[in-house]
Amino acid sequence: MSQTFQQHIDKLIGIGGKDFSTIASFLTPLTIPKKHNLLTEGKTCTSSFFVIKGCLRMFFVNEKGVEQTIQFALENWWISDYTSFSSQKPSGFYIQSVEKTELLVLDHAKQEAMLKAVPGMERYFRLVHQRAHAASQFRFRFFYEYSREKLYTEFIRQFPAFVQRIPQYLLASYLGFTPEYLSELRKKHIS
Repeated sequence: MSQTFQQHIDKLIGIGGKDFSTIASFLTPLTIPKKHNLLTEGKTCTSSFFVIKGCLRMFFVNEKGVEQTIQFALENWWISDYTSFSSQKPSGFYIQSVEKTELLVLDHAKQEAMLKAVPGMERYFRLVHQRAHAASQFRFRFFYEYSREKLYTEFIRQFPAFVQRIPQYLLASYLGFTPEYLSELRKKHIS
């Protein structure tokens, strides 16, 4: 099992080797190619995904047929449609790999069994979800508070490596821009 994942857990809650072995028994390693769909709209989300290496994105297709990216997951991030996952009802989202990605898969039934076997993981997931929720709140605030140009400049200031790694059309989708508008902003900031 991934040392990266063990370090991630240790950073948040500290876990012993025996408990980590138990946790690992509930996870399935998986490597997927670029643009592979882990979830499609209308299907029930039966798993959560932890990114070891690579990048995933969550998106929906709007009424005009345009993909709207709402979340990325890079190394050490979890991603899932948590509404569908917890209710076991059909999802309105897609989860797709942006690049070749190594991940750990935790399915719904195994998560419940893992939480019973290692109760400390309840705290781990609470902390993970609190951080994700806080990041989401800041994203919404930036959308409402900043002009489109300031949103872009603030994003590239805070996440320069991310901007270099993600294709421009996906970054535009995440920021709520057209690819053409993002291209204009990039030219303006380069000059």
